Amino acid sequence: MTVRKILAVPDPVLRKRARNVEGITPEIRALVDDMVETMRAAPGVGLAAPQVGVGLRVIVVEYAEGSEEPRKEGEPPLKPELYILVNPEITRRSRTKVTGDEACLSVPGFSGEVERHADVVVKGHNLHGAAIRIRAKGWLARIFQHEIDHLDGVLYVDRASKMWEIKPEDIQDNV
Repeated sequence: MTVRKILAVPDPVLRKRARNVEGITPEIRALVDDMVETMRAAPGVGLAAPQVGVGLRVIVVEYAEGSEEPRKEGEPPLKPELYILVNPEITRRSRTKVTGDEACLSVPGFSGEVERHADVVVKGHNLHGAAIRIRAKGWLARIFQHEIDHLDGVLYVDRASKMWEIKPEDIQDNV
């Protein structure tokens, strides 16, 4: 496994629609391994293949339900779940939308306020080629929407109602 370079704006790869994966090959498995290692090293909660310069429809997401809530002292850390999706697509979206803060490893130093669907259903394939379907709500739904946007060449800045620079004193350790 290798930590890959994460592309940043204005790299043109970030604005191109990614191609469907035609089959789960050893190269796709190696790409996923590298993406997981890269996401964790960044650190981030999601990564799309175009962010590491590969124009294929692959995303990885690692999220622990409730991790956005403050933790009480002495509470054990939440165990995140790793999602690997090949050719993901959103098949259902709630009518309800919520606004929340987002940032992106490909847009370093900035954050923005983005309106997203509160709940989504995502389908795709796992690394064994089996079809999978995930019902996501809240922050997990937001993460999936953000990462799948990357596959279509869309960045959160395109959807943000306002943006701001992140100052070093604003960064908190969310681990």
